Amino acid sequence: MSLLKPTPNKKVTITINNFPVTVEEDTTVLLAARQAGFDIPTLCYLKDINEVAACRLCIVEADINGQPIRNLPAACVLKVQEGMNIRTNTQKVRKAVKTNLELILANHDRDCLTCNRNGSCELQTLCEQRGIDVVSITGQKREKKIDDLSFSIVRDTSKCILCGRCVNTCRKVQGLGVLDFVGRGFNTEVAPAFGYSMKDVNCIYCGQCIEACPVAALREKSYTEQVFDAIDNPNIHVVVQAAPSVRAAIGEEFGVEMGTPTTGKMTAALRRLGFDRVFDTNFSADLTIMEEANELLHRINTGGKLPMITSCSPGWVKFCEMMYPDFIDNMSTCKSPQQMMGALIKTYYAQTNNIDPRSILSVSVMPCTSKKTEANRPEMEVDGLRDVDISLTTRELADMIREAGIDFNNLPDEDPDPLMGDYSGAGVIFGATGGVMEAALRTAADILTGEDLQEIEYRDVRGLAGVKEATLMLPINGELTQVNVAVAHTVLNAAKVLDAVRSGEKNYHFIEVMACPGGCVHGGGQPIVSAKDRLDLNPHALRANALYSEDERQVRRKSHHNPEIIAIYRDYLGQPLGELSHKLLHTHYYRHFPYPIQDEEGI
Repeated sequence: MSLLKPTPNKKVTITINNFPVTVEEDTTVLLAARQAGFDIPTLCYLKDINEVAACRLCIVEADINGQPIRNLPAACVLKVQEGMNIRTNTQKVRKAVKTNLELILANHDRDCLTCNRNGSCELQTLCEQRGIDVVSITGQKREKKIDDLSFSIVRDTSKCILCGRCVNTCRKVQGLGVLDFVGRGFNTEVAPAFGYSMKDVNCIYCGQCIEACPVAALREKSYTEQVFDAIDNPNIHVVVQAAPSVRAAIGEEFGVEMGTPTTGKMTAALRRLGFDRVFDTNFSADLTIMEEANELLHRINTGGKLPMITSCSPGWVKFCEMMYPDFIDNMSTCKSPQQMMGALIKTYYAQTNNIDPRSILSVSVMPCTSKKTEANRPEMEVDGLRDVDISLTTRELADMIREAGIDFNNLPDEDPDPLMGDYSGAGVIFGATGGVMEAALRTAADILTGEDLQEIEYRDVRGLAGVKEATLMLPINGELTQVNVAVAHTVLNAAKVLDAVRSGEKNYHFIEVMACPGGCVHGGGQPIVSAKDRLDLNPHALRANALYSEDERQVRRKSHHNPEIIAIYRDYLGQPLGELSHKLLHTHYYRHFPYPIQDEEGI
């Protein structure tokens, strides 16, 4: 081990608008100005992902020891130097910024009042801040091409400003490169190669491109009108479930501070929207753990295929099918909590309440855009009935609440309906990276030891590191055995883990994979966080903390302690991995791409 102390980063002092500021020498002028309290406008900039100076809105006047820097440099890529003097608000800068904004607007589809991003559009916000009330520059509008062939994502070329944020998010965060710049000159657009739809390429529908987009060039495919129509139809019994991460974020849509769980108000809002029953996906998260933990132990005890890999993230499942089909047998056969709940709504719930399952519309509210595609996978049905008929995002639920005139912030806190509404703390933490692993270990450890262990927080699998590892000593077949586990979030990190397993470099028993950075808390259907806000806030950590805090408040923090879980095995399913469980709660995967998808008319 080296005894040398790390060399501290060199500091430099610069002047910004006549105010001195000292920062590390590798800092950009953009971040240095923010540190000094000056907000430089940006549009294409996305910290650590897209720093390309494409929009030319972050321009400044600058000199070094009196020697002017030519033209107006872009602050997002200009590094500070000793003696640098920066001016962010001169007449020359203001005029150039307004001109560049008008150039963007000249060929942009400006139907703002009917736009999906009205009120959360970063371009719209900048125009308001810069006093753009007339666009004096005229130009040809971008051709409007709508790619809405997938179940999850809609791409609108007329809204695209060619900032590249989606391109580099797909490439750098997920390692996929589904989107890129195609064409030349004015005909340049962001799209999959060769004119393909996003339905026909290696897109996993994680929706991180939507989260990155500053405008409405990318958005989720909305099904809110179909849900409203079903609620209004007296012949349709509409049942809804809401995922763990939705409660950690939906409050943001109504001005609630990020990181504040709003479970009770979310439940109350769903009830006031007119759903006939409001269940909680946390229940089926607990159910997933019962099946998954027992599946893991069965594989370990019988020499089954290891490492076992979680299967609750549909983006990850699709990635594995396309890119790593040799690991399909490693995947847990458990359906995701969304699909398990959907299957039980049309069987267990329908039978318990003497309801014709054909009259039930099963709706889910998820933080995820890929869940829309998962719900439409051909195998996700039982006896000809779809598990989940419609999957909505957190944003879509917020739209419905606003359209219905519901005052979210003044709602009372309410509990979900019984039968499939109770949950443990283990079910709650499913939404954060490492949460599924921790929940499974809480149950598996109790099963193996035959005890109700009190040390239940597996902190080694928590946090935002791209790959986390842990080793546990558990009694298996009468012997204390070393169990190796790993957690990865984003499919780029998942690929690194699988490559290490494939090469023999790593030997794991259990791997958790979530397709989105931070897990479901930062899914593609969550409230949009602007690039500016991401400089000060970490939505991954804040939303995860909301889930962990709710876990800590629960009386029961292990899935097998949930009384409704105990009841469903006693009264209906029999036992984990039993015959009925396999029929309703387990699934299979495809070794080829594209796999068959149900015709959209079947929704």
